[in-house]
Amino acid sequence: MNLGSLPGARERRVRTGGIELCVVELGDEERPTVVLVHGYPDSKEVWTEVAKHLADQWHVVLYDVRGHGRSTTPKPLRGGFTLEKLTDDFLAVADAVSPDRPVHLVGHDWGSVQSWEFVTVKRTEGRIASFTSMSGPSLDHFGHWIKQRMTRPTPRRVGQLLGQGAKSWYVYMLHTPVLPELAWRGPLSKRWPKMLERLEKIPAGDYPTPSLPDDAAHGAWLYRDNVRARLSRPRTDAYAHVPVQLITPTGDIFLSEKLYDQLELWAPQLVRRTLDAKHWVPRTRPDQLAAWISEFVAANEAAKEDGRPVQDTAPTGAYADRFGGRLVLVTGAAGGIGRATAFAFAEAGARVVAVDRDAEGAARTAEMARLIGAPAAWGEAVDVSDEQAMEKLAEKVAAEYGIVDVLVNNAGIGLSGSFLDTTSEDWKNVLDVNLWGVIHGCRIFGRQMAERGQGGHIVNTASAAAYQPSRALPAYSTSKAAVLMLSECLRAELAERSIGVSAICPGIVNTNITATTHFAGADAAEEKRLRKRTSRLYGLRNYPPERVADAILKAVVRNQAVVPVTPEARGARFLSRFSPGALRGIARLKPPL
Repeated sequence: MNLGSLPGARERRVRTGGIELCVVELGDEERPTVVLVHGYPDSKEVWTEVAKHLADQWHVVLYDVRGHGRSTTPKPLRGGFTLEKLTDDFLAVADAVSPDRPVHLVGHDWGSVQSWEFVTVKRTEGRIASFTSMSGPSLDHFGHWIKQRMTRPTPRRVGQLLGQGAKSWYVYMLHTPVLPELAWRGPLSKRWPKMLERLEKIPAGDYPTPSLPDDAAHGAWLYRDNVRARLSRPRTDAYAHVPVQLITPTGDIFLSEKLYDQLELWAPQLVRRTLDAKHWVPRTRPDQLAAWISEFVAANEAAKEDGRPVQDTAPTGAYADRFGGRLVLVTGAAGGIGRATAFAFAEAGARVVAVDRDAEGAARTAEMARLIGAPAAWGEAVDVSDEQAMEKLAEKVAAEYGIVDVLVNNAGIGLSGSFLDTTSEDWKNVLDVNLWGVIHGCRIFGRQMAERGQGGHIVNTASAAAYQPSRALPAYSTSKAAVLMLSECLRAELAERSIGVSAICPGIVNTNITATTHFAGADAAEEKRLRKRTSRLYGLRNYPPERVADAILKAVVRNQAVVPVTPEARGARFLSRFSPGALRGIARLKPPL
């Protein structure tokens, strides 16, 4: 989808310094303005998906940097792309689209590099409300970083210099006269989309635009006009005068995370976030970026209205650095392990989709998740055994919230009774939910993860019953054993796509599954008695679902394959591997019901 096709897109031309900038606006002009600045060799279209997510809440502005896209090119090129002139352009755009209130600035790659200039020079004070930076450091900060390591070398600092020097190979190439222009106007621009698709897993579509050869050729002067001058003589007053949100892709092949060491010295109001992604995050993780940008903008707007300093919006709970802002979908989330898991991810700052066939329960879980710490949470009423309903859910989630980062297939039902008393209808019911529900989730959402190409994780809730035979649970144990083997097989297949798969195997956990368990062969009165008796036994055991939820988060962080939870689950797992005959003997015992 390109910018022109987005509903309500409006284009204007802004004159500055003898050139015209192409500016596109989305959303309500009465709302706070968010300005998105693109990098090299991009045009404003790199932000299309991010802008689409932001436009419902903010007045979104994108513009082609001079010499790029549909903006005109300075003449001569040499000296036409200095940071001073880029600052003039930004101020002209800001004055045109938001003359009476400061704008929130977002930059990627060279858009971030120049935006650091905007937020550290005196003449922009009062025109910028906040700045979100990704994959582009301040050249002044970079210059001081280099000097510090050269004047006080240690083995670690020398290693950092050499590492970043290797990552910056393209900077040296762009300083070469004529050759970059010839390459971009020749074969490189034709191969570039396929290179991005292969190396960065950027989805095919309308990006990059046909202006790429000229954009890349002109953009070489961004480096030639600024890099050597600033790195050799960095400013000593390059302090940010606005709150800054730094988003660092951990897989960026061009920039080391060490570049941002001690950034708090230059940006006193700094919020740090990390993202498991590569360099071109506006294309590969637009939903994630939009969520963080919106959260940061909203926090700064609220702080301004209250007359107080902006608070750090980054989550501070356990695993916040891993799950903050990630999109997590949990099935069976209306209660028990599912609800506890949704809350645990919410506390870690994740965005949560709570799924359950109990619509009210799913909505309550989502509401509580937001109160606990989720920046956003939604409740969805879906029966996981319904394949078409799951397909529709996946389409809705991808379109409205983004691609799921962590999928927790937790929905399940209980079934007890002897094999001979278990009817074919009983078998169908338990397999539809416990097995087919997991299959639908893995297949539908797992395919979306694989096609995105940015990794992810699938958690399937099995049970200790998966490897612990029982005369009382033949159907339930069979369904969970199938889930365990499915998880093992899927883990082997998806490893090459950087998608982890974990099977969680709880033992006796105090949840409400016992209150809804069906007892095959029992009449209504007997079933009621058995449910009450079983619930009492589980209550006496009193192992809380929150501990299972914690094990699930640990399993994702550690990429564990099979995770027995509770002492009895770990004991049964040990016996299943080293003394299966003992487990078979235990299975013959009648349960104390």
